[in-house]
Amino acid sequence: MPSQSDARTEWRPRHGAYWLIILPALAMLVLLYLVPLADVLVTSVTDPKPGLDNYMLVFTSTSVQKALLTTLRIAALTTLIALLLGYVVAYAMRAAGSRRQRLMLFCVLLPFWISVLVRSFAWIALLGSRGPVNAGLMAWGLIDEPLPLVRNETGVLIGMVHVMLPYAVLTLYANMRGIDVRLVAAARSLGASRFQAFRMVFLPLTRPGLIGAGTLVFILSLGFYVTPALLGGGKVLMIAEYVAVQINDTLRWGLGTMLAATLMLSVLAALWALSRILDVKRLFGA
Repeated sequence: MPSQSDARTEWRPRHGAYWLIILPALAMLVLLYLVPLADVLVTSVTDPKPGLDNYMLVFTSTSVQKALLTTLRIAALTTLIALLLGYVVAYAMRAAGSRRQRLMLFCVLLPFWISVLVRSFAWIALLGSRGPVNAGLMAWGLIDEPLPLVRNETGVLIGMVHVMLPYAVLTLYANMRGIDVRLVAAARSLGASRFQAFRMVFLPLTRPGLIGAGTLVFILSLGFYVTPALLGGGKVLMIAEYVAVQINDTLRWGLGTMLAATLMLSVLAALWALSRILDVKRLFGA
């Protein structure tokens, strides 16, 4: 029988081999992510001069505050709408048979195979004043003149919800699949109506999925660039586009990197606060 010291000797080379395997990926992470990230943070406090003057603009600049509030508002509305629609779709998928379930899952995954740029241009064509949406509404007599559905916040919301909806559906569906259907059946057998069984049994069990999907959608919505730039027509300025303008057009690198760093730190702070309340790993199924 091998001794304990022999077992340790056998384990050390294997442990070292694991480090050799992950070393290239770790080096790429440091060089391609952590180093540029550190450069962004340093630039935000050194350009145009050392100090926290750039960060003070969050409290003193009207344009910066407007961009931040617009981003938060649109991200919150996108999250709310995506959760409502995603919950209905995920619930229908869970209740469907295996064949329809696969078909519905294919339809949910299909948008991932189409570029966000292509989808944004498609929405411009659909929602334009001469697009099929306005043409159909006018043909049915519901409106007398075309509705302004693009180049405004409405178009941005529609485009962002379309992009974020699959993330909400998949997260909620994964959560709902883990719920024991016998619990709902037991509630029904005890005299609860369908709505009561749903409200008192099923809905509370999907709370982790709702929080996880909402967190994921909200965080991803904060960094949208292409969809607001196209569907907003330059009238809806979110943080990502504001950063691009400051760096590419006005060359205010300090302000641009400050906004990027503020957004990143806000997301990390939100995740940290959420982890103090709930199990983040459980929310995302890790």
